[in-house]
Amino acid sequence: MLVGPRLRVYAPRLFRTGYPMVSSDGSDPGSAAGYGASAAAVDGRRDIILAYRDRLIPRSELHFLRRLYVGFERLRPLWVGRSRDDGLADLGDEAVFLGREGVLGTWDREMFKHFGVLPPVPDLRASRPRLVHAHFGRGGALALPIARALKIPLVVSFYGADATKDKQYRKRFPPSVFQRRLHAMWDEAALFLCVSGFIKEQLLARGFPPEKLLVQHSGVNIDPDYGPDDPAAPLYVMFAGRFVEKKGVPSLIEAVRRLEAEGRTVRLVLVGEGPMEQELRQAASALKQVEFMGWMPNHELRRWMRGALALCVPSQRASDGDAEGLPTVVIEAMAAGTPVIGSRHAGIGEAVEDGETGFLIPEQDPDALAAALRRLMDEPNLRRALGENARQAAMENFEMSAQSRRLEQRLLGVIAATYTSGPTR
Repeated sequence: MLVGPRLRVYAPRLFRTGYPMVSSDGSDPGSAAGYGASAAAVDGRRDIILAYRDRLIPRSELHFLRRLYVGFERLRPLWVGRSRDDGLADLGDEAVFLGREGVLGTWDREMFKHFGVLPPVPDLRASRPRLVHAHFGRGGALALPIARALKIPLVVSFYGADATKDKQYRKRFPPSVFQRRLHAMWDEAALFLCVSGFIKEQLLARGFPPEKLLVQHSGVNIDPDYGPDDPAAPLYVMFAGRFVEKKGVPSLIEAVRRLEAEGRTVRLVLVGEGPMEQELRQAASALKQVEFMGWMPNHELRRWMRGALALCVPSQRASDGDAEGLPTVVIEAMAAGTPVIGSRHAGIGEAVEDGETGFLIPEQDPDALAAALRRLMDEPNLRRALGENARQAAMENFEMSAQSRRLEQRLLGVIAATYTSGPTR
């Protein structure tokens, strides 16, 4: 394990916050065992890459970020960030927080953020990392000085708002760190990985070098013990995600209200949290059966998905330009054998095939959403067929270990090109 007087390094299993991070079988869902990955268990002989997330790690991101590396066999991530998220759970790998303890650490982190001055981290250099993999566009800008100081290549992954929000790219004074370093990042980063084809198109339109853009989908665990639900069991309509504008939850609430007005019994289950929660609670107060479930650990979320009539993903472009990449819950539901009703928005259509694995509807269209739900309620055999097709599509296109191995091969390719031909430009 890394040690050093000025480096805050934590060993595996020391990030305990009280959030349940254990699968129903008792395994850690972020570990190779918990995810059912091959024997790519932690091996000190594997080369280290730095996985940079400025804030380590919001619980809404923990599972999808850790899944990226679960199939790695030749590389091992060492997490690096400036600050610790209040909801941080067990990362399962070493993690480095840049900067010293106390007041000096605050100075270190501000100098790093604004001027790219890397805090004194001799043991980070001694670990001989081969590459920096930064998460989100802002993370790429912040990690650029690390790649420069250590003379290693930089790869940046984009997931949604970091590509779609206009304010991220609009000129302003003073410019943000991302804006100040954007052109340097275009020149110096080896690759920009996009969670969907839609995100790739957004970055192309913003001037990113096309030869450096690749689509890298996220993957999910495919449960080998999957079995069909009892067709006679009462079903519910489900949403899972952040309560923010781009998720389009008001359209779902309105669709359920219209179904209730027809005399139908509809149970609505909303999983998540976020700044719009009180507004949504007020909007849903007139519904007969609605439950706000709060945040839910991944294994429990999957169990709820399996019992749902459908997972509804009525996403929309927000007023500030924020949009989805490809919501992981879409693939989670498909893997659970549950049809998805999603908007024709961002990358959702790259996973959901209309009429085959679910339904695609226009953005902000409660009538279309209600019609899709009505059809599934009236045709249980259709719901089952769509769910089976969805699970098969998830297995073929979004299996976690396969996507993780693809990512590792791409990072290994960057490393090979860098150390045989010089830095990738």
